[in-house]
Amino acid sequence: MKNLFFFIAILFCLSSTAQDSYLHCGKLIDTKNGKVLTNKTIVVSGNTIKSVSDGFINPSNAEDTVIDLKNKTVMPGLIDMHVHIEGETSPTRYLDRFTNNPADVAFGAVNIANRTLMAGFTTVRDLGGSGVNVALRNAIAKGKIKGPRIFTAEKGIGTTGGHADPTNGMSKKLMGDPGPAEGVINSPADARKAVRQRYKNGADLIKITATGGVLSVSKNGHNPQFTQEEVDEIVKTANEYGMSVAAHAHGVEGMKRAIRAGVQTIEHGSMMDKETAALMKQYGTY
Repeated sequence: MKNLFFFIAILFCLSSTAQDSYLHCGKLIDTKNGKVLTNKTIVVSGNTIKSVSDGFINPSNAEDTVIDLKNKTVMPGLIDMHVHIEGETSPTRYLDRFTNNPADVAFGAVNIANRTLMAGFTTVRDLGGSGVNVALRNAIAKGKIKGPRIFTAEKGIGTTGGHADPTNGMSKKLMGDPGPAEGVINSPADARKAVRQRYKNGADLIKITATGGVLSVSKNGHNPQFTQEEVDEIVKTANEYGMSVAAHAHGVEGMKRAIRAGVQTIEHGSMMDKETAALMKQYGTY
């Protein structure tokens, strides 16, 4: 696959240069029309595609760059709508929460962001982390490091003991109730404060955990973890601040409460039934 596809991710790597770049593409996937085009030249200036032309065109300016992709298939950048770009699964993942400082998380995230971009993903929707994801997004946007364009939820919002409670599995001596600042709520008032804190911290959208999850420290992922009033307040406040809401949910009742509240997307939906699917259609939920 590495030899077959050369992703448009390279455009992000070229965006910091002042000169134009001429990409000579042997094959170009036209996603709009569903066709594979041959022998095309893409001209890129900064982070803008200026033109797509027939044949292999050479620049008239000696400072411009030619990238030979005549034996490659070029395609637009991919979009991943659900990532956690700060980290990845490892045997030490749980212990890392106790030993890593925010700087450790940030440096690790830089590497993950670069690998994500070079895998062909030029935009990602980051649904929750420790909070350094906002700084990572900003550093990429400013051209300080290489990575995909990031839309981030900053920290997820859950309930005490819920899927997004960062103190799950920890000794009570180490940490008390984290509260809304860390995304843990227990009332509509807490919900409102947690959303406002995400807004203050620079989140692009809101992520909630409407049920438990596969890796939750809980009995199962079926049960709802918000009251209807709590999730209603989350969505209402998020909408007032111009933010959409994504709901992690496996169990049916948690999905239904999130849908009725007006979330934009259901993430996972493992136990979804026909009634829930019909409710999603009724509310325009993705």
